[in-house]
Amino acid sequence: MRIGLFATCLGDTLFPEAVKSTAVLLARLGHDVVFPPGQTCCGQMHVNTGYQREPVPLVRNFAEQFGDASIDAVVMPSGSCAGSVRHQHEIVAERYGDAALRAGVATVKAKTYELSEFLVDVLEVTQVGAYFPHRVTYHPTCHSLRMLRVGEKPLKLLRAVDSIDLVELPEADSCCGFGGTFAIKNAETSTAMLQDKMRNIATTGADVCTAGDSSCLMHIGGGLSRIAAGTRTLHLAQILSSTRTSPYVPTEAVR
Repeated sequence: MRIGLFATCLGDTLFPEAVKSTAVLLARLGHDVVFPPGQTCCGQMHVNTGYQREPVPLVRNFAEQFGDASIDAVVMPSGSCAGSVRHQHEIVAERYGDAALRAGVATVKAKTYELSEFLVDVLEVTQVGAYFPHRVTYHPTCHSLRMLRVGEKPLKLLRAVDSIDLVELPEADSCCGFGGTFAIKNAETSTAMLQDKMRNIATTGADVCTAGDSSCLMHIGGGLSRIAAGTRTLHLAQILSSTRTSPYVPTEAVR
């Protein structure tokens, strides 16, 4: 398949390794990965904050960048961005777009996937040749869990990883407290939710907390680093791209 890779804003600016790992993994599985150079923000943060008209240019650009018929699927290492493309773009196009935008959005929506659902549902694989000899716990992010309903797909992929010690996270489906601008506008509530999440992570004794969204990992990782928990955060794509011949090597800093 020819796969269009969407980097996401956080992937582009703060967590490029998650994007690189996604590309490495998909290429290792035998697919042609392309990166449309004109891609920008998907507009999720605007819509989530109540600005639905403002992201029209971003939604239009996304449809133009990834609507090419030569691209069989659009894949991204983010449940929240995939959820935005599949759900919010249609709302924006219907309310403030024209016929061309509505058509473009429908075309791209039909072939857009978060990484784990693409691997399990489209490629029908769970064993991707990964090797990760570390103790890991998994946090299911809200958009992937409640909007995309990926369910057990990330866990199926993790359970198939060679040498992994996968530990269940207590109260896993509880929000970590990030929620984009929610963490800024409701800082005290966000911090309290984060403390609950960190407390549950601590009970697992995990070396790594993983998830499918860099945004949640940034929030959780920031909290864990401040209390010197000894648990690092790492995107699911980075675990799945790690192999015996090219294993993940942790850096000294835990973030």
